[in-house]
Amino acid sequence: MNIKELNSNLSVSEQLLASDIGELAKRGVRTLICNRPDGEGADQPLFTEIEKAATEHGIQCHYLPVITGKVGDAEAAAFGELLLKQNGPFHAYCRSGMRSTTLWALSQAKQLPLAEIVAAAKAAGYDMSGVAARIAGKSGEMDALRSYDVVIVGGGAAGISTAASLLARNNALSIAIIDPADKHYYQPGWTLVGAGIFTPEQTMREMASLIPKGADWIKAAVAAFDPASNTVTLEGCRLIKYTRLVVAAGIKLNWDGIEGLSETIGRNGVTSNYRYDLAPYTWELVRNLKGGRALFTQPPMPIKCAGAPQKAMYLSGDHWYKNQGINNINIEFYNAGAVLFGVADYVPALMEYVKKYKADLKFNHKLVRIDGDNKTAYFETTTADGGTEIVSREFDMIHVCPPQTAPDFIRSSPLVDAAGWVDVDQYTLRHKRFNNIWSLGDVANAPNAKTAAAARVQAPIVAANIIADIKGTHQVAHYNGYGSCPLTVERGKIVLAEFGYGGMLLPSFPKWLIDGTKPTRAAWFLKEKLLPPIYWRAMLKGKEWLVNPVMSDEA
Repeated sequence: MNIKELNSNLSVSEQLLASDIGELAKRGVRTLICNRPDGEGADQPLFTEIEKAATEHGIQCHYLPVITGKVGDAEAAAFGELLLKQNGPFHAYCRSGMRSTTLWALSQAKQLPLAEIVAAAKAAGYDMSGVAARIAGKSGEMDALRSYDVVIVGGGAAGISTAASLLARNNALSIAIIDPADKHYYQPGWTLVGAGIFTPEQTMREMASLIPKGADWIKAAVAAFDPASNTVTLEGCRLIKYTRLVVAAGIKLNWDGIEGLSETIGRNGVTSNYRYDLAPYTWELVRNLKGGRALFTQPPMPIKCAGAPQKAMYLSGDHWYKNQGINNINIEFYNAGAVLFGVADYVPALMEYVKKYKADLKFNHKLVRIDGDNKTAYFETTTADGGTEIVSREFDMIHVCPPQTAPDFIRSSPLVDAAGWVDVDQYTLRHKRFNNIWSLGDVANAPNAKTAAAARVQAPIVAANIIADIKGTHQVAHYNGYGSCPLTVERGKIVLAEFGYGGMLLPSFPKWLIDGTKPTRAAWFLKEKLLPPIYWRAMLKGKEWLVNPVMSDEA
């Protein structure tokens, strides 16, 4: 925890953990203010978790969430009101501390000289130049406008891979990657963390170590897009200008989309491999469960890595099976959809493991509420007459996959379709309305599986298409919808699902080496030993593995 003082009565920081609260209590903090909405990041504890720890230390908590870059006058006034009416010292936090500092700066506009506000923020490491112009009633931003050939929003798998692929093709390009996160995660590894095979630390690197040489990293969050002026607005009201834009902003895990989940996640036997800090809890629950009922849930599509909810079920079942506990544990899989897996060719192999682990499949059951204290889950299901009803099920452990949406700043932008995803041509990944914008990864509305493997193929295609656009060749590379889902059916074997648009099978290897429709040890070796180093040392470095964009005339 990196605490920064704005004055003797107020400090700010990046995202807190429950374990940080004791240190704040020692520093005399009496009121805690959270300015970060739940579900912004995969490694983000929920406010209720922080609040519980704070209450135990006698610290009052207030939830004043602000969407990144959307710090309004009303929110600033509410922040100032808390400082006036509650007991200090205060501590406020968000993702980086920037929103909390901005709220403070705006709230103090009538109490403190502008120079003093800017100087205090600067001393704490926050640039309030854009906010200063706002406070003073001046525009000012255009004078300091920075411009790049290509701006990439998002420093995840898709964004960094695209930057690396672009620079491998033309290292003279000026490229900026915009992302506020300090850490970068190999999220496909979290399934294995939840099974005790990887440690969490194996799936994380410092973001600074992964930014490609030749690209600038702008450590800030995007607030808004203005395609008409080819600019993006950052938190703090700074503007960045682009000639071409790539949107690779990922996906939002909507933990609040299930009633009661935020209050109980991480305890009461409620876990999820979709969060960095919770995957180890999954393994703890699996190891310790000797009998009872284990539930696994999958929400409505789209979600990232649609196979992950059932991967957790298979690996848990495998542990119980090999440790003679399978007959004492009732495994139930609740899927909001109507089928086990969207590509039928892989279902027979998966069903063999469903039978092996004696799992009870419940289709068209959407998790809508969890009562953690009473260990009861509630599902909405369709009745025979087409209506809906709520059914309840008690559990000893439950693995939850939360519903998912595009990030808030994306959904409120002019770039999206009616469902809130960036609107692209599914083959070229170019925006349907703005010709100098492309999008890939989880945030794009192309109807492919949202997986890291898809981003691995998409990134070189987007890079090739941007280079072609720069050259004016009118040729494009086409994306076939490739995605891969290594379904970990047991420790040591995987059903390697590889497919594209329309469910077409797109295997990367000859059948004699890996038959993707059957569980194989070769596919497990690929998942456990080969894919992580390929991700870190090849994909994120612009070394394109099993993808070669072919250029052809535009249709």
